[in-house]
Amino acid sequence: MVLVAPSIAPNTGNIIRLCANTGAHLHLVEPLGFELSDRWLKRGGLDYHDLTSLTVHAGLDQAQEALSGRWLLTSAHGTRRHDEVDYRPDDVLVFGNEQWGLPEGLLSSTPASHRLRIPMRPSNRSLNLANAVAIVVYEAWRQAGFESDHLVPDDRRDSDP
Repeated sequence: MVLVAPSIAPNTGNIIRLCANTGAHLHLVEPLGFELSDRWLKRGGLDYHDLTSLTVHAGLDQAQEALSGRWLLTSAHGTRRHDEVDYRPDDVLVFGNEQWGLPEGLLSSTPASHRLRIPMRPSNRSLNLANAVAIVVYEAWRQAGFESDHLVPDDRRDSDP
C-alpha cells in the first residue's frame, strides 16, 4: 500500500498498525508532513513499527518504478466502488494526502477502472485516511480468504506456515 505525501502523523501511525496486523507492506511517498520519529506517529503505531515492512520513496516516480503491480487509486473522485474490484496479490493500493488527495496527474493518467471510491453519503466529502485505508485493505484481504500472506510481497514470506 502507498501513501502519497501523508501529512498527519497519527493517521500514518494507525496505518502502520494496520499493516502489521494484515501483513501489508507500507510505502510512503515524500514529502511527509512529519518525521518518522514523530511522537504522534509512534503513539498511533504503538509498538507495531518493528512488525511492519516500511519503505520511503523520495517521490512518486521512484515509487512507481519500485512497484510494478496494478495501481489502484482510492479517491473521492473515483469512478468504481472499492468492493467491485477483484483484488490480486500484486495490486498496489494508493491513497492520497489528507488535505488535497492524490495528484491530478496521477489520477488523470490512471484508467477509470483503477480509480476507486468508497461509498458514503453524497453530502459528505471524505473519510479519515486511516479509516479509508482499513476499508480497502480489509476488502482485498477478505477476498483472499484472510490468507496471512496475501498482502505480503513474495520476498517477505516465510517458508514456515
